[in-house]
Amino acid sequence: MPRKSTTFTDLLFQAPWWVSVITAVIVYLAMGHVLPSIETNNQLIDMVFKALAVPAPFFAVIILFIAPFSFFNARRKAKQLDNQKSIETIRQLHWRNFEELVAEAYRRQGYRVTGGGFGADGGIDLELRKGDELTLVQCKQWQVQKVGVNVVREMFGVLTASNADKVIVICSGKYTQQAIDFASDKPIELLSGNELLSLIKDVQAEPIIEPIQQASCPRCGSELVERQAKRGTNAGNTFLGCSSFPKCRYTE
Repeated sequence: MPRKSTTFTDLLFQAPWWVSVITAVIVYLAMGHVLPSIETNNQLIDMVFKALAVPAPFFAVIILFIAPFSFFNARRKAKQLDNQKSIETIRQLHWRNFEELVAEAYRRQGYRVTGGGFGADGGIDLELRKGDELTLVQCKQWQVQKVGVNVVREMFGVLTASNADKVIVICSGKYTQQAIDFASDKPIELLSGNELLSLIKDVQAEPIIEPIQQASCPRCGSELVERQAKRGTNAGNTFLGCSSFPKCRYTE
């Protein structure tokens, strides 16, 4: 999704509420006391510094006004995550809320989460930092279409051109076999809908995620898994096959 350039106000709105409070105090002290007390050999600069004391309270109040909005925004994101019950409730989210959900989940895992760039983001939705490690995240809330290899290739290109350590692609559905094969030997992690559901459940304050119902084989009762046809007229198509193959050859 295209996104507009991130402004200073956007950053404060997305940050914890106390960041706005601290920023307001710093701005007030800098404009109202520190800069006006500095004397240089340039009278014009001295006049400008002294004049800053007049609007200092105004700017501080404006920044401080963002704090309650930031607080309630954080509460909304936390509630949004804790209210998820199944993969269906996740798929019903707007794409922006889907990104917020993923960001909140990783934030609860101890990551420092920021938006993916300021302006054209090259496919990066989120940046995760923990220690010295930088991870790039792309969110794909595709409910029907599988995430294909082209998306994964693009993210690998972004990874190669950046200083990041790895890439995570997250979707609410599944990936094509080509995408899985391409990512298998690279620093790329693919999280499907079921894996995202497990991630959300692990970080919920009180887990309410419904158990994932796995399809079972009507012949032997084993789990049905998704496979891709290698030969014949259906080559390249996916199907469900019994996990106990070749003992059981049931497909659908």
